Amino acid sequence: MAEKQTDIKLHLLEPRATEKSYLEQTNRIYVFPVKRTMGKQEIAKMVEKEFNVTVTDVRTLIRNGKKTKYSKGKHAYPGITTRSDKKFAYVRLKQGDSIRVFDEPEETKTSAKEAKKAEKTAKKADKNAGKENK
Repeated sequence: MAEKQTDIKLHLLEPRATEKSYLEQTNRIYVFPVKRTMGKQEIAKMVEKEFNVTVTDVRTLIRNGKKTKYSKGKHAYPGITTRSDKKFAYVRLKQGDSIRVFDEPEETKTSAKEAKKAEKTAKKADKNAGKENK
């Protein structure tokens, strides 16, 4: 049986950055919003390809869309419709693997540190110049 070919470019995976998903990360579980048609094996392959990690377990759930009220004008009869359902995948990674979600890249950390150092040295130079003038 031929395997389905999935194009990562069509569906970019991004982990959810919420408080609940942050707590789950302590157990190496990451939450991804996925297409409703995707299966567990397909999700595991995409996560492994995109983040270069080893997936040990995938659990999925479908959240039903909320009911919303609508009106087609001032005198039209109002009605109720539902938003579309959403599917989420809870992916557990192998011990030692991780995905950076909340961390900022190393480059920005170093540049921020360098900027702070430059500010401190400029302030010290200003203080020293003020003392010399007195």
